[in-house]
Amino acid sequence: MASGISIFLIAVGAILYFAVSKTVDGLALDTVGVILMIVGTASLVISLVMAATTRARTGPTTAVQTTIPAQSATTVVQEGPR
Repeated sequence: MASGISIFLIAVGAILYFAVSKTVDGLALDTVGVILMIVGTASLVISLVMAATTRARTGPTTAVQTTIPAQSATTVVQEGPR
């Protein structure tokens, strides 16, 4: 999920930087676009590194199969002499 959000931030930043030609008083949309692209790229790199290290720490899974000892349906009790 983090990589999807990162790609979204990069796309929005690129749109603001390259495609929007409107101006807003007190806000430079070009600068906002560059900031969003930088934050998106940094978070994408971090999420990919974290995913790679998590996969590297988990080794191969070993399945252990055990059998349940067979039990008799009836129990015979023998009493000794009294």
